[in-house]
Order: sequence, then C-alpha cells, then structure tokens
Amino acid sequence: MARLARNRSAWAASALLLTIVSLCLLAPLYAQRVTGVDPFQSNIEGVVEIDGQVRNLLEPNTEGLGIGSTPIGPTWNLAAYFLGADAQGRDVAGRLLYGGRNSLLIGAAATAITLAVACFVGIAAGYFGGMTDMIISRGLDVLWAFPVYLLAISLSIVLISGGFKIGPFTLTSGSLWLPIWIVGIVYVPYVARPIRGRVLTLRESEFILASVCLGVSPHRILLRDILPNVATTVIVFAPLMMALSVLAESALSFLSIGVQPPDASWGTIIQDGLELLYSRPIVVLAPGVAVGLTVLALNVLGEALREAIDPRAKLRVA
Repeated sequence: MARLARNRSAWAASALLLTIVSLCLLAPLYAQRVTGVDPFQSNIEGVVEIDGQVRNLLEPNTEGLGIGSTPIGPTWNLAAYFLGADAQGRDVAGRLLYGGRNSLLIGAAATAITLAVACFVGIAAGYFGGMTDMIISRGLDVLWAFPVYLLAISLSIVLISGGFKIGPFTLTSGSLWLPIWIVGIVYVPYVARPIRGRVLTLRESEFILASVCLGVSPHRILLRDILPNVATTVIVFAPLMMALSVLAESALSFLSIGVQPPDASWGTIIQDGLELLYSRPIVVLAPGVAVGLTVLALNVLGEALREAIDPRAKLRVA
C-alpha cells in the first residue's frame, strides 16, 4: 500500500473520479436551487436571459432554407443553460449530471454483480474441481464465445422489448435493473477465469493441504483461507470492471437498448445530440468527455491498484 500512496497518478485519478461522482450526486441541487429548470421537461417555447437580452431556447435556422430551429449554445452561466439546450429545449448541463448519476450507478451495480457472481463460480470451480469445475467452465466458455457487446446487445434487444419475469421476480422494460444485470452478467467470465486459476493454485498450497489433513470443513477453508487470498484479485479488478461497465452501458443506451426515457444516461444524451453534431457539438462532446474522463480515471486507478496489490492480476477482454 505504501507504493500506492506514493503513486501520483493514482491520487490524480482518485481526485478526478471523486469530483465527477460529487458533481453527479449534486444534480438535484443544481437543477432545483441553481437553475430552477427541470432537465427532463421539454421547453420548446422557453426563453432565457443572456447578458440582459431575452432569447428563445430554440432559435429559427438562418442557414440553407431556414427550415427548423437550432437550440442555443453554451451561455457559460451556471444559473442559465450553462452548456446550452438540446433539440427539445432541455438543459444540457442538468441532463449531463443526472445522466452521470445513472451511468455511474449502473456501472457500480453491474460491477458488484460481476464480481459477486464471478467470485462465487470461480471459487466453486477452482476448489471443488471435478464435475463442478467442468459444468461451470463450460458455462463460462459459452459466454466467453460471444463478443461482449454482441452478447449485451442481443440480451438487451430481447429483454428491453418485453421486460423480464420469473415467478414473482419482474423487471419492466424501462427498469434500470435490466441494463445493470445485462452488463453485470456478460463480464462474469473475464473475472471468474482468473479467480478460478488463483484458487487452483491455492488449493495445492501447503497451508490448504494442512487444513484438509486436519479435517477442517470445506466451507471453513473457503471462508478462512481461500476467500481472503482471492479478495486482493477482486479488489484489483473492481475499478477496471467499472470502467468497462460504464462503457458498455453508454454503448447500449446510445443504441436505445439501455437506459430508457424519461431516464437519461451519458449514452442517451450522446444519442439525442447526434442531430446537433454540427450545429451544437457540445451536446455530444460533453457526455463523451465525461465518459472518457471517468473511464480514464478508473483505468489509472485500477492499474495503480494492480501494481501495488497484485501484479499478477491481468484482465483480458476479447
């Protein structure tokens, strides 16, 4: 940990990530107390005062045939459409913060699911071996055989269209839990395999063999000896997996098969801003930069943790 404490890149990444998370958590305060504008409410006929002048949020086009309208660009005034408006007259800055809440929430929850499931199946396969290992390994191979985004897109198309229901357990098509579970499940093999390999090595170590010879129960060995030794690998993977989860969620939402309206995420904001790419590129660039900075901070932090805690842990996503 001393090596991590001396890593300036890790400190910078942590500060950047903390800033992004804090700003997104303050989204309700920004919308209600600073701007007084609902970022989810269309405001096509709205107006805003800029430098003492009242301007329409959507101004008539002056180029070409003059058909349609163009939203105002950034005012750089925190109290009034700081990053301008989108095609529906909604505050881009407010949507950016609210969208970040959902993107980060989905990324964190999906990462928790990935690590929990991967830890369970990886330890079970590695420690018990035999038929248990074969069944789990073949199941992981099936998931591994599909490209991550292709599998995620396929699952999203099926589940988003009709929701998901097993007995009393129901998820509606607009639930945030759908992208959380989809993103969480598709990355399980990429963490479970390294954990399984780690447990296979630990199973043959002297202190585990000594415990077995002394008649210690398997569940006690798993909880007391195996799990603590695997925990370092899980900790190293956590920020790296969250970076991948944020990217996957943004991609699914960009394709309209992730977060569903009226909710927003960085991916949906990028998708909404495509028609304004040339006239108001800030609508696309702002969430794109937010995704890039978040992923960069998580990757730098993850690499720093790997170097400090478990240099052997490597994540391969194919």
